[in-house]
Amino acid sequence: MADIDDENQEDKPLDPVMEGVRRKMVKLQLISGGIMAVLFLAVLVSIFYKLTRDEGGAEPVAATSQPFSVPSDQPLSLSANLPAGFRVGQTSLSGSQMLIYGETAAGERKAFVFDLALGRIIADVTLAGD
Repeated sequence: MADIDDENQEDKPLDPVMEGVRRKMVKLQLISGGIMAVLFLAVLVSIFYKLTRDEGGAEPVAATSQPFSVPSDQPLSLSANLPAGFRVGQTSLSGSQMLIYGETAAGERKAFVFDLALGRIIADVTLAGD
């Protein structure tokens, strides 16, 4: 096998065409490396954003801390104090909260949210409009 002398190859200058190709390759390598570095930083910033952003916001004022359960031999006996003359139109239950929709004696449409766990009305909403 032939020995390759590295020192002799380094001393030989490249012809002008090959030197131009080498410069273009170095330039292309620097540009692509810079783009990859910018994109890598963008990924790191997005990961940091996802880890540090606040999920969900503030806690509701009337949230119950423990799960709602009713023993089978002791049904709940609660009373919701609705305005006098209130006519119930619809009711709906979601978890431990009951929505009571209807009209007052004056014809005003209202919705009340009654929390079964707390045993009181937690929201009084007046509905206006057509």
